[in-house]
Amino acid sequence: MTEATLPLPLVPIETVEDVATIARLYGEPMLEMPKDLYIPPDALQIILDAFEGPLDLLLYLIRKANLNVLDIPMAPLTVQYLTYVEAMRASNLDLAADYLLMAAMLLEIKSRMLLPRPPRDDAEEEDPRAELVRRLLEYEQTKLAAARLDAMPRVERDFEWVSVFVAEKVVERLPEVSLHDLQLSWLRIMKKARLTQNHRVGREQLSVREHMTSILRKLGGGDFVVFDTLFEPELGAAGLVVSFLAVLELVKERLVDVTQNEAFAPIYVKLADGSRDNA
Repeated sequence: MTEATLPLPLVPIETVEDVATIARLYGEPMLEMPKDLYIPPDALQIILDAFEGPLDLLLYLIRKANLNVLDIPMAPLTVQYLTYVEAMRASNLDLAADYLLMAAMLLEIKSRMLLPRPPRDDAEEEDPRAELVRRLLEYEQTKLAAARLDAMPRVERDFEWVSVFVAEKVVERLPEVSLHDLQLSWLRIMKKARLTQNHRVGREQLSVREHMTSILRKLGGGDFVVFDTLFEPELGAAGLVVSFLAVLELVKERLVDVTQNEAFAPIYVKLADGSRDNA
């Protein structure tokens, strides 16, 4: 068969049952309404546009009618607003007091614009719509700013935080130790060692009388001798202490005289006159 003689697809023919079917329940056709079906009066509701307040409703009506906000025709706007308010009340919706307050405000502005106003030469009278226009412009700017903020990506609405669990242990990086740090640590150890070391005191046999005799031999010439030359540093601290005690003992027994020419001058020691005669 050629393409010109190919059979055309048949259009499905509706049966009498399909035409009489008013609904299908679980795939089965329903030819008539159930006798015991009860439909509540408020089963079907008309859902109006949701507004966030009276200003939002007014702005919606103005933008829908493509009106200029700075020059609002109050008569048609008031009629449309009251129509929406009545529709909201008829739908058993909880009507806020702000909507009724705005309706009263629109009626007041409309009446003020309809009443004749006496001419004034001194100053221009303020437009009754000025306060309403100001509030509408501020609300529109706030609504646009809120829409821009809402369009920004938000956590748990536009994206989710992704967390990855790493099972491997992270190697801790220790600070580097310099040569100066080692030096300070070594000095602390040595200081602690000096504080905890033991000192053994040994007993040394030293005689004051022997040192007194040695000093008298040095003074045997009868001349003045410098006080510092009577001591021998090689004897150590203990020997110097005993030598000093020997000098004090000689002074106490008046065997030597200690003199000084002036303040802060060198100190001289010599044998006392009686001691030299006895010597």
